[in-house]
Amino acid sequence: MSTKDTIISKLREAFLPESLDVVDESHLHEGHAGHRSGGETHFRVYIVSPTFEGKSRVERHRMINAALAQELSASVHALAIHANAPGENRR
Repeated sequence: MSTKDTIISKLREAFLPESLDVVDESHLHEGHAGHRSGGETHFRVYIVSPTFEGKSRVERHRMINAALAQELSASVHALAIHANAPGENRR
């Protein structure tokens, strides 16, 4: 399973999102810190879940970072997060 697939699976399981988009942006970071040939090092996550209702942006990021702790400590160098509750502005 690819790192992207693992991220999608873990976020779906943890947050039951209404929408989820995980974008591999590794190609944009060639020559930068943390980049490896083959990619799967830099990701951007767009997620909308009722789980985030009443939570601050920092709390939402901490929740996602906890769900992806294994990936963040191993293969993922950078993770940009856009986490919203239903009805909030997206992207």
